[in-house]
Amino acid sequence: MFEYHGWITVRETAADDDDEFRLRQIVDELGRHIARMDSPYLLDLRWMNGEPFIHLGGSSNHRSSADIAELFEHVAVVAPGSYGLLHVLDDEDPDRGNEVRVLRLVRGRVTQHTEALLSPYIPTVEDPFTG
Repeated sequence: MFEYHGWITVRETAADDDDEFRLRQIVDELGRHIARMDSPYLLDLRWMNGEPFIHLGGSSNHRSSADIAELFEHVAVVAPGSYGLLHVLDDEDPDRGNEVRVLRLVRGRVTQHTEALLSPYIPTVEDPFTG
């Protein structure tokens, strides 16, 4: 199973004084990038209260072809003031299959961490298989 839930606040810079015209250009480019991903799951870019946000979530039997982690890397490059989190559970990952991983986007960098509140997934979230 590959399950993910995340969000990004899109900003051009970390100074919180984005040029509105430039930010709209960035958001338009991100919108085209997201449209090319063609995800059947939640993948939404919208303006709320004057700021752009990306929300995403999904669950499939296997890691999908639309690489969600790549989206975070792309946003880090084109909008380095952005910040957000992506929680991922990939039970096919040989090294981290029992961990919920968190990708953290901040100041143009994406780093990976173990989500301590939900890991280890078994027995924290689910009971061990006994059959």
